[in-house]
Amino acid sequence: MTRVCIDIGGTFTDCIVLEDDGSLYEFKAPTTPGNPVVGLVNSLEKAAMALEGKLKEFLARVELLIHGTTLATNTLITGRGARTGMITTENFRDIIEMRRGLRDQEVSMYNLFIPPYNPLVPRRWRLGVKERVRYDGEILTPLSKDAVVEAARKLQGQGVESIAVCFLHSYKNPVHENIAKEICEEVFAPGRVTMSHEVLPVWREFERFSTTVVSAYLEPVVSDYLMGLSERLAALGFKGTLLMMLASGLVQPPEQCLGRAVYLLSSGPAAAPSSALYFGSEVNAENLISMDMGGTSLDVCVIREGAVPTTTDAWIGDHRVAIKMVDIHSVGAGGGSIAWVDSLGLLRVGPDSAGADPGPACYGVGDQPTVTDADVALGYVPVDFFLGGEITLSLDAAKAALAKIGNKLGIDVIESAQAVFDTANSFMADQITEVCTKRGIDVRDFTLVAGGGAGPVHAAAIAAQLGLKRVIVPSVAALYSAFGMLNMDLGRDYSRSWVSRADGIDPAVVDRLYQEMEEEARTALGRTYINEEEIVFERSAEMRYVGQYHEVEVPIAQGPITKEVLSQAVEELHKKHHSLYTFSMPWLSAEFLTFRLRASSRRREFSLADIPEGSSQPLEGALKARRRCRFGGDWIDTPIFDGEKLLRGNVIDGPAIIEDRTTTTVVPENCQLSVDRNRNYHLVF
Repeated sequence: MTRVCIDIGGTFTDCIVLEDDGSLYEFKAPTTPGNPVVGLVNSLEKAAMALEGKLKEFLARVELLIHGTTLATNTLITGRGARTGMITTENFRDIIEMRRGLRDQEVSMYNLFIPPYNPLVPRRWRLGVKERVRYDGEILTPLSKDAVVEAARKLQGQGVESIAVCFLHSYKNPVHENIAKEICEEVFAPGRVTMSHEVLPVWREFERFSTTVVSAYLEPVVSDYLMGLSERLAALGFKGTLLMMLASGLVQPPEQCLGRAVYLLSSGPAAAPSSALYFGSEVNAENLISMDMGGTSLDVCVIREGAVPTTTDAWIGDHRVAIKMVDIHSVGAGGGSIAWVDSLGLLRVGPDSAGADPGPACYGVGDQPTVTDADVALGYVPVDFFLGGEITLSLDAAKAALAKIGNKLGIDVIESAQAVFDTANSFMADQITEVCTKRGIDVRDFTLVAGGGAGPVHAAAIAAQLGLKRVIVPSVAALYSAFGMLNMDLGRDYSRSWVSRADGIDPAVVDRLYQEMEEEARTALGRTYINEEEIVFERSAEMRYVGQYHEVEVPIAQGPITKEVLSQAVEELHKKHHSLYTFSMPWLSAEFLTFRLRASSRRREFSLADIPEGSSQPLEGALKARRRCRFGGDWIDTPIFDGEKLLRGNVIDGPAIIEDRTTTTVVPENCQLSVDRNRNYHLVF
């Protein structure tokens, strides 16, 4: 079976092809922001040209295509979503604007000029209608159908393109939302109505309303893209299964994403930690820091004891998103990040990026100095072998752009390049430290797994600043997230809120909730031709001590729910709380908030092809050249090795440069690189 994974990033579209014999092929094409499908097809055409000759013949034998995209994230961050309206319970239209009244933690406490939150739905497009459902699901006030009709027509007349329906306590009883959707689709437009109980059927109105509004804002863009992509692939001869990467770390068919566009946020980056787990397992490392540095951003995920962390407490920009997502910290720090001097005369790097268009100055189109330009000027990145020689870089253009920084700082071009390189590394190291510190983790106890096209260039320098002893650079580092999709399970997360103290909850109620979710999962996964016996259920519950603000997710045993099972969950709360915060409070009463179910079908196992074994010394043919590179403030005549000619067991002492078709690995002084059986590089200090 031929499997293909495609990840559309801000700069490049990555394509990985895995054959049955374990052969892995990597391809990159520039991302086309105006129409991402073009870049996707271009990457497939490159794969077909290399492996089959014709695109239709190649796609005809592809049985599985997994796709991750930053489309939803970019649409939300750039504010290019649909004109969105909201129909909600009368007198509750301001919930999404009042929020929780919490101060933004990312803004300095001394900043007295924080701008007010600008909601995705302006107040004039938030319309209340008469209806009321109690917290227990009892209907107090029937829905006014005439009010819904009037609201839908009013929004349509004002040019609204998508509607979010958010009623109080609809997670308990969705009947009013279902009626409102039927009316809106008849009066307004089919496929452009998003219901809160389908997006996030859990308690806390602000979180549910905000997440639903975000989903409605993204829905037209995402649904048009998914349908256009499916039609385009079918026209090209693809008859296999298309799966979309979700924020939760699972994959599912595109038709099941319709109406739930918010689940495609962080679609690509969510796969990166699975890559780290795969390569970390090769050296029995369970405590890992996954670093994915592409052309636009840096994505960091801390993995403890082999478990990829998830969160329901995410913010995308200023917008609250409460779905379960892989817990990834993203910042604007990539190869295309632009260097600039602020009003205080200090050098800054990012968050703005040159992206794919116009790209770094060394591409020959743009003129803004970027991290990649610094890498080129310092000799780390080759001008004649970038992307395997497909793109010829201009050293002169890179230096000309960096000279702008030098003129402002009063230093020469090379010092400017070194300053940009060091500043970018320090910023990324600080971000990793921040993530670890907030979790009470000593970063020195972890192994860094470096992915992304720019990651291997900077990984060793970042590790040295952090005091790490080992770095793993995967053979597929430049297509890090795309490879992680091969390691994904097919499935979906489900949730039901039921707030109750642990000493008073009815086990029969909890058992019913899980039975409902499992039946819903069997129906959904059954549409993907998965046999029922292949479905694996994982139960959990969000719990907290009575009076506590934050909750902790704990596992729930399979089988019938009994008092003993729920008591065991309370014990798990104490253990998990102590693990996270170094203390527990068993003398306090506990309460259940939300019950969760992860339904999935295990991925098909695969293994990569082994490379030939060699001695500790690389073959003479692996040394392709020598180039002057800057290490420790000095220019050093540095050996340049061809990564494709390295063998298992080869050992290289720094300083050295390893050039592969899709990335470059920098081995600094006082560092040693070894090659494993799958051509992954292990850097040890």
